[in-house]
Amino acid sequence: MAPTTREAQRAQLHKTIWRIANDLRGSVDGWDFKTYVLGILFYRFISENLAVYLDDLESKAGLPDFDYAKIADSDAEFGRKVTVEEKGFYILPSELFDNVRKRAPRDENLNETLERAFKNIEGSAVGADSEEDIKGLFDDLDVNSAKLGNTVAKRNEKLVKLLDAIGDLNLGDFKSHEIDAFGDTYEYLMQMYASEAGKSGGEYYTPQEVSELLARITVVGKTEVNKVYDPAVGSGSLLLKFKKVLGPGKVRQGFYGQEINLTTYNLARINMFLHDVPYDQFNLAHGDTLTDPQHWDDEPFEAIVSNPPYSINWEGDANPLLINDPRFAPAGVLAPKSKADLAFTMHILSWLAVNGTAAIVEFPGVMYRSGAEQKIRKYLVDNNYVDAVIQLPPDLFFGTTIGTCILVLKKSKKDNSVLFVDASAEFVRSGNKNKLVDANRQRILDAFTAREDIEHFAKLVPNSELAGREYLMSVSSYVDAKDTREAVDIVALNIEIARIVARQSELRTAIDAIVADLDGTS
Repeated sequence: MAPTTREAQRAQLHKTIWRIANDLRGSVDGWDFKTYVLGILFYRFISENLAVYLDDLESKAGLPDFDYAKIADSDAEFGRKVTVEEKGFYILPSELFDNVRKRAPRDENLNETLERAFKNIEGSAVGADSEEDIKGLFDDLDVNSAKLGNTVAKRNEKLVKLLDAIGDLNLGDFKSHEIDAFGDTYEYLMQMYASEAGKSGGEYYTPQEVSELLARITVVGKTEVNKVYDPAVGSGSLLLKFKKVLGPGKVRQGFYGQEINLTTYNLARINMFLHDVPYDQFNLAHGDTLTDPQHWDDEPFEAIVSNPPYSINWEGDANPLLINDPRFAPAGVLAPKSKADLAFTMHILSWLAVNGTAAIVEFPGVMYRSGAEQKIRKYLVDNNYVDAVIQLPPDLFFGTTIGTCILVLKKSKKDNSVLFVDASAEFVRSGNKNKLVDANRQRILDAFTAREDIEHFAKLVPNSELAGREYLMSVSSYVDAKDTREAVDIVALNIEIARIVARQSELRTAIDAIVADLDGTS
């Protein structure tokens, strides 16, 4: 394969994954079946990850031919404690993905074999620092589910196919970290399933190009940050973009987030492992960020990105404790019970470092609705926390065609203005969705960085003007749309009309003459 075919290799990989997913799915809903595909992919990853790690250790110790996968379980036990301390988990040789796969066609109890292996992997972390990071990762991978077949034999038949399909994926040499193949495979699967299932925008998956834009916005002018955070972490794709944008080791204290949906929370943790983020470099929590936030005692975050669920219900003023919550109290009002958008925004502001930047995908109504939301916007603008509002194109997200926007917050600004950017036309149509390609993202970033007026695209507006307009923050209210109507030369148009009228008169005269001739000869 030529060295310039990385994209072709990735495209081939994606094509294979699509075929595997469709071949194996059968009667199982795509969004449900992703759990099996992603779960087995994760199982393969941690098996190879651990085996390569242990083989390298023994090779450096003078045993170049050591092969962890081939030693007896009893001989492997000696390394369990120190390996768990380093990697966060342990897998006995007999329970490694490749070894289970080799035996699978002849294993009448394959479902029990896999179930035992998964329990042992999770059990290996009990009592260790990694326990909370490993606990429950295989909970959604139910090898005894009727979704796989009505009998044990049928379930095992499908499990064999699943192991073979994932095992046959060409993910390159694991020792070479040149291609983030496992992580890329995960992202593609998530995108594929989100597209097919049509889940609500942002609930599970944020398109990669949007994730990258958000990450880049928060690190403009920086080469590293203390740590990154997402209060509605979903599958974790937003956080992981910082690894690509800044490079390895540039998020010094790791990746933090919280997710209310247990299945999605498990997927986010799996995603961290698949992108080779060590267990001690991520801290993801399960629970409701708005009413039971984790990370209270952590140092504020220098970069926050989020695509919270749009206009969901929350307790709001039905919970008398929330108005005194230090996250929400400063605005003097709570977000409406039926629209929690700005509750997430206030939470994010509270968790943001003094020198930090937050980029939040917002439902457009947040920018113009009156009532409590207007009062919260007033608080944000009057305290000079709003740095920019960027209107995105419509139809970017799966499950929704609405044009969302990005709200950028900062606690330390150099001016008392808000930059409005109209990027609603910055997209390329790709398949049945719009997409932000490199040129689109770069134009948005250039405007955000320059912070200057650009006709029909960007406008820097003083906070006082926003106050005078009752804190209206819709981009279209400040950036004049380009007039795409064709210019008309009135003089030329009148000449053309006169020519047409004259020609019409000539034709009428000619027709009258022809009719008269016909009448005279009849």
